[in-house]
Amino acid sequence: MIVVTAAGGRTGAAVVRALWSRGEQVRAVVGSSRPRPELTALSADVVPADLTDAAAVEPLLAGAEALYLIWPNFDPGEAAGAVALLAAARRAGVARVVYHSVLRPQARAMPHHAAKDRVEEVLDASGLRWRVLQPCAYADNLDGQVAEAAVTGLFRSPWGLEQAQSLVDLRDVAEAATVLLTRDGLDEGTFEAAGPERLTASRVAAHMAERLGREVRAVDAVPDGPVPPPEQYASCCRRLMFDHYRAHGFTGSPRVLESLLGRPARTFAEHLHGLEPASGTGELP
Repeated sequence: MIVVTAAGGRTGAAVVRALWSRGEQVRAVVGSSRPRPELTALSADVVPADLTDAAAVEPLLAGAEALYLIWPNFDPGEAAGAVALLAAARRAGVARVVYHSVLRPQARAMPHHAAKDRVEEVLDASGLRWRVLQPCAYADNLDGQVAEAAVTGLFRSPWGLEQAQSLVDLRDVAEAATVLLTRDGLDEGTFEAAGPERLTASRVAAHMAERLGREVRAVDAVPDGPVPPPEQYASCCRRLMFDHYRAHGFTGSPRVLESLLGRPARTFAEHLHGLEPASGTGELP
């Protein structure tokens, strides 16, 4: 049995689906007791638990072959909370832990990167058998922008018009996660997951235009006002993240991901091809 935390989120649900497709038994830890039909349809054992209460999570780890540790995105409690869960995993005797980190966690100008960097440091000295997955920004993050572009003909780039991103398809990230959770010989490894292209905003707009069959123009979504204070952690993280992307881009090599997958990583065009039309927006051809 494999435990996936934060399984009610987009990443966690994708990992559960990828494990289900391989016939793995999954315990999906979610943040509330509301129904999760998207997980129960995958035969997952859905269990609500507060991740900040490591003592409550620890019994859920008993007998687990592996733990995929995701902490909710832009949450200020990640550094302390994830470290506490690592200790719980060791006490519970979890055989393998895979931590969902981020590409270049050492870029500490972004607070959520710094938090993941601290967790990786603790993981290295934890006594656990571990692996780390470090994904780039998801292509899926722009799906809402595709629907908007279908109507307006504009792609509003939050990282400006000059720098590039190596956007990765979440399905590839989830498949790589299943490899790290189930394949032997990868312990103490850190694995980047970047998409196969350097995509500037203009290239993203061109791909959207081709998919939508209409002109799409990239425009710079310049942020308003100062950086939010640290007390507004999520808003502060998002702003500092896009400021970093605007200045430096966020790109990486797909070689490690493709080695895990045993095939080429999905391109942005391939990601767009798989999108379904959104209700109330222009239809995708």
